[in-house]
Amino acid sequence: MGVDSVDDLRGWQKDHVAAQKKRGIKPELRHTTRMVPKRRDEVLDGGSLYWVIKGYTAVRQPLIDIRPFVDGEGVSRCHLVYGQEMVLVSPRPRRAFQGWRYLDPKDA
Repeated sequence: MGVDSVDDLRGWQKDHVAAQKKRGIKPELRHTTRMVPKRRDEVLDGGSLYWVIKGYTAVRQPLIDIRPFVDGEGVSRCHLVYGQEMVLVSPRPRRAFQGWRYLDPKDA
């Protein structure tokens, strides 16, 4: 998924939740990844998913749950479940990345 702005991201998430409701699925926002955090409890204790938009960190959303699973091809993955609240952050240049970044609270 590529978005051009925080408003685009907000719209995409709103449409996604509406589609889940229409299909009778419990609406939730989640991102699927292969990387399971090694410090799960710390991440869930105030951690967030940060979105990089157009080369800048732009917004974060608090993580609610982390659900490891094995997909149909036998690959270990996890769902990062995050809240709908979007918290704007000071934009900082950042190349897109995958994986975990453990920030000290003063840096978050």
